[in-house]
Amino acid sequence: MSSWTSNLNSVLRRASTAPVYILCMGHICWLFYLGLTGGLGVEPIKALEHAYGAAGLKALVVTLAVTPLRSFAGVNLLKFRRALGLSAFFYIVAHLLVWLLLDVQQIGQIWADILKRPYITVGMAGFALLLPLALTSNNISIRSLGATRWRTLHRLSYPAAILGGVHYVMLVKGFQIEPMLYLAAILGLISLRSRTLGRKTAQPPSRVS
Repeated sequence: MSSWTSNLNSVLRRASTAPVYILCMGHICWLFYLGLTGGLGVEPIKALEHAYGAAGLKALVVTLAVTPLRSFAGVNLLKFRRALGLSAFFYIVAHLLVWLLLDVQQIGQIWADILKRPYITVGMAGFALLLPLALTSNNISIRSLGATRWRTLHRLSYPAAILGGVHYVMLVKGFQIEPMLYLAAILGLISLRSRTLGRKTAQPPSRVS
């Protein structure tokens, strides 16, 4: 590990996770303010819905990058992984609420869209997988479930992220490079994570003297 990486990790260990939450909630409020004041163009509801969804997907990508960054670059952001994951969830909740309360508005139409529009079905499936992860992202749940079961449960973040990427690809009309890049980044980071886990599993147990 290089000296600059060691110095960076030393700074990160002393840093608070509070700014991550503050920046996330501030950004959510700022985007909503822009929507109210005409700063998001002629279709503010659609623009706000997209902005929240895109921010949630970006936060998921950053969360997935934590382990590969530690394994391959030596940068340790594990302290911030919970805050990043919850920030992704908050953005996605905001995305869902804009769709439910401002876009569709009718309960019957909501269920019809979920059942009849595949991209919405995929998106809701991804949200359903994220929900138990958000509810158990606390120390009490880790103690209650046990570390092994808790880690197994939180591997649902991988299919949830994939579903989020697929939702974005299906949402846009025609071939667009940005959604494909998000999906490729998600699949690539999950692959790197799997390689890291496989490498750890393949290592022989340490001898005890």
